[in-house]
Amino acid sequence: MVVYLATDHAGLELKEKVKKFLQDSGYEVVDCGAHQLDPEDDYPDFISKAAEAVSKNPDSKAIILGGSGQGEAMVANKFSEVRAVVYYGGQLEMPELTRQHNDANILSLGARFVTEEDALKAVKLFLDTSFTNEERHIRRIKKIKKIEESH
Repeated sequence: MVVYLATDHAGLELKEKVKKFLQDSGYEVVDCGAHQLDPEDDYPDFISKAAEAVSKNPDSKAIILGGSGQGEAMVANKFSEVRAVVYYGGQLEMPELTRQHNDANILSLGARFVTEEDALKAVKLFLDTSFTNEERHIRRIKKIKKIEESH
């Protein structure tokens, strides 16, 4: 599976740790940036590259990062077929449930709020968990797609 990574300056340090974790775990990783620390960079420039790639490749996933992860998820969710969710610490059940019930394909991490340990656990759970394919979840995702197509 291809996993796209993207961040701005706020998540750069954590992105590099996630990248090493993914590579060590055998994932094919495509790093969409940022590649250097620039406090003036803008997250939409990097996040849009990862989200567009996931939009075009339904078998892929992405891990995106930012200070809170919220703006990053907003950008990602502008792309067709993308269902980005935010994790910034707390219950590790969240990344698992978003895969099982929502077939989420992008995990947005709030780098200022999540520890490295929890971030890596969340990434592992997110990537290791499959969508349940239960009818009720399929029905709900179809409704999301219908809304997406009508706007």
